[in-house]
Parts: sequence; C-alpha cells; structure tokens
Amino acid sequence: MRFRSQAYFLLAFLMFGTWFSIAQNNQLRAYTLKDDLPQSQVNAIAQDALGYLWIGTQGGGIARFDGISFKVWTEKNGLNSNYIQALQLKKDTLFIGTRQGLTVRIKNTFNRYTTPRVYAIDISEKGVFLGTRKGIHQYDAVNGTQALDCNALINSTQINDILFDGSFFWIASRRGLWKTNRLATDGTFKKMMDGDFKSLLKYKEKVIAASFSDGIFAFEAEKERFQILSEISQINTISLINGDELWINTTNAGIKRINLTDNLVEKSITKRNGLSVYHIRQAYQDRQNNVWIGSSGGGLFKYEKNNFRHYTKDNGLTANRIYALHYLNETLWLSTSESGLMTIDSTGIKQEEKTSEYLNVKVKTLTNDKEGRIWAGTERKGIYIYQKKMRDTIVYDSLLVDEVTYEKQQIEDIYTATITTENGLPSDWIRNIKIYGSHVWIATYSDGIARFQYDHKSKKIFNLKTFGAEEGIKDLAIRDLARDETGRIWYSTNKGHLGYIKNDKVTHIEAKDVTGSEITIGTIRFHNYDMYLGTFGKGIWFSTLSKDLKFEKLQGKKELYSNNIYQLIFDDNGVLWAGSERGVDQITLDKKNEIQNVTHYGRNDGFLGIETCHNATAKDTNGNLWFGTIYGLTKYAPSTSKQQSSKPQLHFEDIEVEYRSLDSINLRDWTNSDKQLQLTEDENNMAFQFRSIDLDNPEAIVYRYKFDNNNWSPWNQESKITFGGLDYGDHTFLAQSRNKDWLESDTISFQFHVIQPLYKKTWFKNLLWTILGLIILYVIYTYIKRVKAKNRAIRERLQLENHLLSLEQKALRLQMNPHFIFNVLNGIKGMSRNDINKMDKTINTFAVLLRETLTNSRKDSITLAQEIKTLKNYVEVERLMASKDFAYEIDLKSDLDPEEVLIPPMLIQPFVENAIRHGIMPLQRPGELKVQFTTDTNFLYATVADNGIGIQQSTKNKPNTDHQSMALQVTKERIESLAGQNTLKIEDVSEKDAALAGTKISFKIPLETDY
Repeated sequence: MRFRSQAYFLLAFLMFGTWFSIAQNNQLRAYTLKDDLPQSQVNAIAQDALGYLWIGTQGGGIARFDGISFKVWTEKNGLNSNYIQALQLKKDTLFIGTRQGLTVRIKNTFNRYTTPRVYAIDISEKGVFLGTRKGIHQYDAVNGTQALDCNALINSTQINDILFDGSFFWIASRRGLWKTNRLATDGTFKKMMDGDFKSLLKYKEKVIAASFSDGIFAFEAEKERFQILSEISQINTISLINGDELWINTTNAGIKRINLTDNLVEKSITKRNGLSVYHIRQAYQDRQNNVWIGSSGGGLFKYEKNNFRHYTKDNGLTANRIYALHYLNETLWLSTSESGLMTIDSTGIKQEEKTSEYLNVKVKTLTNDKEGRIWAGTERKGIYIYQKKMRDTIVYDSLLVDEVTYEKQQIEDIYTATITTENGLPSDWIRNIKIYGSHVWIATYSDGIARFQYDHKSKKIFNLKTFGAEEGIKDLAIRDLARDETGRIWYSTNKGHLGYIKNDKVTHIEAKDVTGSEITIGTIRFHNYDMYLGTFGKGIWFSTLSKDLKFEKLQGKKELYSNNIYQLIFDDNGVLWAGSERGVDQITLDKKNEIQNVTHYGRNDGFLGIETCHNATAKDTNGNLWFGTIYGLTKYAPSTSKQQSSKPQLHFEDIEVEYRSLDSINLRDWTNSDKQLQLTEDENNMAFQFRSIDLDNPEAIVYRYKFDNNNWSPWNQESKITFGGLDYGDHTFLAQSRNKDWLESDTISFQFHVIQPLYKKTWFKNLLWTILGLIILYVIYTYIKRVKAKNRAIRERLQLENHLLSLEQKALRLQMNPHFIFNVLNGIKGMSRNDINKMDKTINTFAVLLRETLTNSRKDSITLAQEIKTLKNYVEVERLMASKDFAYEIDLKSDLDPEEVLIPPMLIQPFVENAIRHGIMPLQRPGELKVQFTTDTNFLYATVADNGIGIQQSTKNKPNTDHQSMALQVTKERIESLAGQNTLKIEDVSEKDAALAGTKISFKIPLETDY
C-alpha cells in the first residue's frame, strides 16, 4: 500500500509538472478591466497601418491599444452603438459594424449610417459590403449605405460573413452557404450547403467555411466538391494564423487548431494554457506575429511563443518574491519571502523544508558543499545546513509461518545543522556563502568576512579566521563574494569598494579606483579571466585580471536598458545576462568587451517577473537560466530559432499650431513630402507629437528629433516636442525612433513656413530705410541749405559791415586830412614873409607830406616804415612853422622789419599834432616829443609822449574847438574800430608827478604783417 501511495504521489507530481510545462510553453498575457479594457467581451480585432490595435467590445465601444494603454471611443464620441460586432480597416478609414448600423471613422471624425445590425464587413476591389441581420448592404463615400437586392432568401436572412475570392462572392448566412458571381438580382446564386455558417477565409486556392454546428469545410476554387476539415461544433469564427494554422474559435472549448499543410490537429488553447474562459470570439495575428484573442467574459489575451516559463504562487510556489537560487543534481533549490526551502525537479514543485525555528526568516543565499549538503544563509539566524538522502531498507513480513516474505522500501535520512554566533560566527546576518574545498567563506551584512571549516559530526567550526577593519577592509557591508581563477577571494561592498583576500592578506581597493564614486557593487562575476561588476546605478564595469587592474564601464554599439544591475550570469554560449528592475538584458560582447548587441526581455517578451532580485540566478545542466524576481521565478530555455525583428514605423500622431490640433490636413500625406505648411506671423508656436507602435516592447521605444540644421537630440522616451517663438522663414522638423533591438525607423519630416510680416520683409525694410534715408538726406539738405543761407546772410552782413567799416575809416581819414591840411595852411599863413627860404622849405616839405597823405588815403593800410616817414615829414613841417624849435624822436623797438608791419594811414598824426600844438607850443622851455612803436606776437603798441603843459592845463587854456573835437573823436573811433573799446589811453603826467608835466597817449592795434 505504501508503494502504491508513493506511486500515486509521484504520478500526481508528474501530472502537475506536465501540466505546468504545457502551461508555460506558450505565454498568454491577459488584458482585462483592470488594464482599462472597456469591456470583458471582445468581438472584433483589427490593426491599422500605424500599428495600433483596435478592439471592438460588446457594450464598451471601441478601444485603441498601443501596447501600454487603451484609448476608448463610445456613443458619446460619435459611435451609433457601443455594441461592436465587426471591424475592418482600409487605409485611414476604420469601418465599425455595430448593433445600430455602420460607423465610419475618418481621422477623428465619426460618420454614422443606420442599417440592420452589422455582423461582417468585407472590403475588396469590388467595394465595401456589409453582412447584416437582414441581407447585404453596400457602402460608398458618396451615397453612404444602401441595401442590395440579391434574392428573397438572402435579403431576409442574417449574413454572418462575406468573402470575395477574386472571382466569386461567398456568403455565410444563417440559412446556408452561398456562392454568386454578382451581389445583385441578376447574379447567379448557388447554395453550396445548408446550415448556420459563421465565418469564411481564403487559404491558397481554397475557401474555408465554418458552420456553427456542422464543422469546417474546404471548397476548392471553381469546383463543386468540398473537404471536411473538422467536425468541431459550437464555432464562432475561424482565423488563419502563421500562414497555415487554422484557429477555430469556439463557444465552449477555447481554440482548436489545425495545420492546413497536412491537416494535422495541433494542441488546443484552453484554460490549461492560461485562458480564463472557453468562449472565444476572435483570433487575430498582428504584424509582429503576436496573436490576439478576443473572448466573451475574459477580456483580451496576447498569445506569443517564447523561451520563458514563469512560476508563481498561482502554480505551486509559496510566495512570488524569490530571494535565492541554487542548482544541484538536477534540482533547483530556492527560497521565497514565505521562508523555508523549495525545490523544482522533474516531479514538480515541492516544499522541501518547511518553515522551522531556523527558517522562519529570509534565506538570502544558497550553496552546497562537496557532500551535497545545502547551506542556507539567513537574516538573524546564521547558517542552516540541510541534506535529505534516500536509502533502501528491507521490511520483513512474518505473518506467514511457513514462508518469510519481505519488500524494499525507501527511507529518508535528513541531516540538519545550524551555525550561529554561539558557534563563533561574527554575525548571524549572512549575505553570501561560498564553499571552496573544505573552507567555508561567508559575507556578513556589516561585520566583514569570515572563513572557517566545519565538522559535521561534532557540528562545530574550527580554524575560524575573520577579516574586518583591522585586517584592512574599510567597508564592512559586504555585498558579494567570488573566487577568480588564481584562487583569490574577491568581495564587493555597499559603498562601492572592492578587494580580495589571498594568503590571509587583504588587498582593499577604494571606490574612487573602481567606478569613481561610492555606488553599490552588488555582483562579481568572472569569465575568461575577466572580472565583471554589477552596480546599483552605474551599469556594468569590467577589468582584465592582471597586475594592474583598470576598470572600465561596459559600453559599445548599444546601451543597457537599465544601469541598476541586480544580477549577472553567463550562459553556455558566453553571452552575458543582466537582471535589473526592468527585466533582463541579453548582452553580446566581442573579445574587447565591447557591447555588440543588447536584447531586452520584459513583460511583453514573456519575462513576467520584471524586477529581478539581487543575485538570485542559477544555470542548470541543460543550459537553462533561472532568474528570481519579485513576481515569481522565470526560466529561460535557450533556443536556436530567433524571430526576425523589423524596424519600427514612425508617424506623426498630432501637430499643434498655437496649441490647437492641425485637423485641416492629412498628416500622412504631408509627411516626407515637398508640401510646405504656410503659417501666419502669429502662428509661431508649434508642437509635434510622433509615435512608433510596438505591441511587444512599447516601453523600449526611444525617439530623437532634429530641427532645421541643428544636431540630432539624444535618444529619449519623449514623443512630444514643443517650439515657441519660432523665427520667420522656412523650417523642417525631423524625427526618428528606435526599438529594443536598436533598429531605427525611417526618418519622418514635416516642412512649414512662418510668413514674415510686411514690416519685417527685407524689401519692405529696405524701402523703409530708403525712405528714411531720403527723409534724413532731405532734412540734412534743408538744414545745410538753411545754414548756408544763414551763413551767406551773415557773410553778406559782415561783408557789408566790413565795407561800411572800410568806408567809415576812409571817411574818418577824409575827415582827418582836411583838418590836417587846414592846420598846416594856417601855419604857413602865419609864417613871416621875410624868411622866404624857410617858407619855401616849409611849402616843399608840406607838398611831399601832402602827396604822401593823398597817396596813403587811398589805402586801407601802409607799412610802418611809410607811417614813420610821413610822421617825420609832418613833424618837420611843424618845426618849420613853429616860433620855437623843439626836439623829437621816433623810435621802433621790434624784431620785425618796419617794411613788413602794416598800420592804417594817418593813425598817429592827430596825436602828434595835438602834442605839438597844444602841449609843446605853449611851453616857455624847450619842448620834446617822443613817438615809440613796439610789437609782440599779437599787437602793435604805439606811444606819443610830450613834455608840454599837460592835457588838463591845455583844456583850461583853450577850450575845445570843433576841429580839435573832430580830430580826437575821429582818431578814437578809428582805434576802437580796430582794437575794441577802451583801447586808447590818455594820461596827464602831472597828475602822477607834480614835478613833471606833459601828456602820454598810448594804444594798441592788432599786429598785421604782409607776409
């Protein structure tokens, strides 16, 4: 009985393992109301040219899916019903068959047409045809929808599907399968079979028709015979997947599959594969070869073949968070957040060691010794050692007296032991355990590293050696331990330090010499004499194991999807795998450790756990990789087949002008075209929204853009760029996208022109500048003209004044000369007639003087030499006429030649005349006359001095005559006109010194020369 129970137990595990293996081969990802799918009943699926997936629901309207989120349209947005039965796409036009008729979506506009309930939409070169509850309708953009008159039976029955095979129309109706050459009354309608036919498709030269209750039939082109492909019943629709797989979507059995190349039945897709319901309405294959399954009640499913299997609490684990993994003897050991130890082997998942006193805490590391014992490092409880061995034993049956019988039974021998601080460990918080030979190395959370040996019989440790601060480890928070090919034990720390222990000597390397900053180094891996370090924030670093370690960041043609590296492991092909908070990266390196390729695996690629746990990795004997995550355990089985990746398609999703969507043009027609959008001067704020749809890895799509002749922006996930205050003129915006395989899309561009306002146009500005220049020139010309006129008036006035002054001076000279002549003639008249010789001499001298005076009177100026000569002749005349002789002196003190100095004529003579006649003549003593000329750089100075009676006494003795007043006044005005006011000074010498007498007259005039 024991044997039977054990056999049943083994069979149950085998069945569970088989079920789980099947369940995990083909991943199904469900999208439900929790993911914002508007309704759990999905009737129709289609994909547009941009890559968006459109989902028609039963009561929730339509939803557009971009791989991340759903955008929903309902009756409030323009649908004529929220109950969607069919979807078809033609270029930019989405045809929506609803309970109330047809809705046509063009761009963002919905046009509604009332017809009976639409079950099918067929688009071919013949037009757009609708299968409705009552016959067939046709749609065209001009006339809308109209019922087609075929025959009475078809016109009144429900049409479930329509197919044009290139020659004939096939009609799947509730009252049979029909074939006709034309959808009109004159068409030749032939009923091929009776029954409720639901769906049609074309496969090569065959038309395959599905009946709800009678099965699947294949009709050859232009032949009457058919082939029964399947007798499955309860069929909703059929779909052609992967070119030759017929998917039969049923109401009660999930999806049945037939390979049409050999008509062999393939494995069905049911709840065992991950479906939550059996009622399937539609299956649709997108351009990335994913199959989308619409169900009734279970929402939308994504079906994809991949190399990942996922283990969670739902299928056997005690918890989803995986802390440690270790592979030993065809068995994977693991620990979860629920404590204890679990194993996965060919029999399935088992709780190997339940939570106990020592395993009711987190197990953070697992390893084994050479005897196959499992060592578990825990938090707070030190080390737990566990081993289970099966041995055979013989059980004897002595119930029969004459016969002794026995049977073999297996007995479990379980060995456990614990090592804590009570046994000598430096800490009960164990981060890592490594066993090399008989030596056990442990890394603690904050107390450094310890090495010891263990006696399993006595359960005691010996030869304990600790390595801490005193030994040279400057950061005791150890993160990982690893041994290189030379036997050195390496450690990494929480603050980014690195070091190794050899011959009990610690060599410590500080963070600045590793990554340059105190960033946590969580993982150490060795491969082909190279060291690889996984950091929490700075990616992966590496160094060749040489005497001079030089650490460099791992980089190359592609970048990692995250710099938070929690796991590192090499597969059997030498490919490096890195686990992060975003999934895992498959990294291909060349011999120089340069990245050649990075393939990322996330939720949409079957890596459902997403965020990986620190150092929870393992590799089994078959080369499978195991990754522990916070959402379960993931197994990757390497495969030689790879799906060919295609470059992403990029499109403009929206363009905004002044914060309003540009709905007036078709963006697809304007993309990469020579068309140029003309914008006004006020429309200089633009926003470009672009998008690449990747239903597999939407989060891996990155973008870059370029504006005019600027450089490309860095790659980033920003898909909307705004420009404000754009300059006037021509502009070009370019964008590009890149997927997870670093395949770049074709560049898309959009051209526009911001019209320059009139006042900023070059020709207008030149015209304004020209007009302004002309105005300025006119103003300048007018000003110069006015100034010239003013200057001309001033010049004319000055010339007139100068001319008047000249005339005035000549008039003054003319006034003076007659006075002078009158005085001389009076003097000659008074001379004695007895002295004829003296009279003759006087007259002759006077004649010379008169001739000089007349000659000089015509001139504005004469030389000082001529003036002195004239004065001498005059004084000689006066001496000849005087009753008493007097002495005179005319002196010149100047460095200038008197022939070069100019002076107005007859300027000194009046003063000399007055000095002789009114100063010297009344004297009773000998008279003296002194005339002196001096010069400086600016003026000519003249002084006339006599020793006469003085001006005061002269005035008293003889009142002024008209002649005297005229002479003095004329001379004074002449001097003042030449040198200014108060230039003439007349001094009575007797006023200063009573012992002296006489008059001194002095003045100055501007110095004028003829050179």
